[in-house]
Amino acid sequence: MYRLQWLIVGVAICCSMQCLANDAPEFYKVQALPGDGSISLLRRYQLEQYSCNFDQFYKLNKISRQTPLLVGKSYLLPILLYPFNGKTIRSSIGIEDYNTALRIQQYNERMHELSMRQESFQKDKLLWVPYHELNCPKPDLEIPAPVTPEPELATGGKRIFPIFGKQYEATPLLSSKLKGRIYYISSGHGGPDPGAIAKRGKHTLCEDEYAYDVALRLCRLLVSHGATAYMIVRDPDDGIRNGEILPCDTDEVVWGGDRLPFRQKERLFQRSDIINELYDKNRLVGATNQVAVMIHVDSRSTGKRIDAFFCHHASSESGKKLATQLQQTFKKKYDQYQQGRGYFGTVEARDLHMLRECKPTSVFVELGNIRNAADQQRIILAKNRQLLAEWLFEGLTK
Repeated sequence: MYRLQWLIVGVAICCSMQCLANDAPEFYKVQALPGDGSISLLRRYQLEQYSCNFDQFYKLNKISRQTPLLVGKSYLLPILLYPFNGKTIRSSIGIEDYNTALRIQQYNERMHELSMRQESFQKDKLLWVPYHELNCPKPDLEIPAPVTPEPELATGGKRIFPIFGKQYEATPLLSSKLKGRIYYISSGHGGPDPGAIAKRGKHTLCEDEYAYDVALRLCRLLVSHGATAYMIVRDPDDGIRNGEILPCDTDEVVWGGDRLPFRQKERLFQRSDIINELYDKNRLVGATNQVAVMIHVDSRSTGKRIDAFFCHHASSESGKKLATQLQQTFKKKYDQYQQGRGYFGTVEARDLHMLRECKPTSVFVELGNIRNAADQQRIILAKNRQLLAEWLFEGLTK
């Protein structure tokens, strides 16, 4: 008799557990878009500030942090789907905390406003509950967006990056071959420091303006092929420019909007600290391929012509390899486009702050001698600045 009672109880428990299993909420599924990685996908649904969301995303989809996402493939997001009972959020999902319910309501409203969900939860009776709300409600990650601001979806689905200027802000995704790679592009000087200064006729040439233009062009090429790229020095009103004489100004800021300090040492630490902070944040979510590129224009005597050359820190084998890779790319281009001229750009080990203090693999580029009339042609002509950016891009992405 007792055995029969226990059997009945056991069957009841099993049936109850089976019901709970059947009633367990599912996770929301979406398809990966061109250029998507785990960070961009979770960012689109405002989930990127919580490490448990990333852990759950990798677990749900049985992938590692380094696994690239495939365009068109469906992935489960850390968003739980609960039926809404038409009364309250708390009674719908079985919680008591009012503030949690309020945050969930606001999240659903935001997703509807952003057209991430077609109907409101009141209408389709389906609640989206971010995984972190029930498991790790306190944000513990701050992953910066690439380039900034995020590419905005304009008419026709164009990716818009205002930093490149009106003429070039529409930046299509040409491929995803660099997805997962991260680049920190830092043009030299800026703000109170124009860098090397030279004359060309009645005009003044400032190093920082020409280095910045090449850096912008390089950055645009990188994001065009799926990379994440950060412009460390930024000018609020100078996008990519096609003029020969780029006016000198002092309104540059750094990533985050801070002005550049007057003292050189403070400026250098400001930049290396920014790069290192970004590097650490990206590394926490699985980024393994991170590179910093510092772009300058050298200053020598007016009679001294120099080819673009590349520097690395003596203690960095990866930096030496990258600098050599860039130098070999430039040599190949000179052999192709200026046969018989020869190319004399070098690879050097130098104990420069930005090579010594930056955590990513780092390379320092000098584009030419700003005071030499022949070298000036290399930087004042827009088509040449574009070629420099393209050659740097090729050398960096081999």
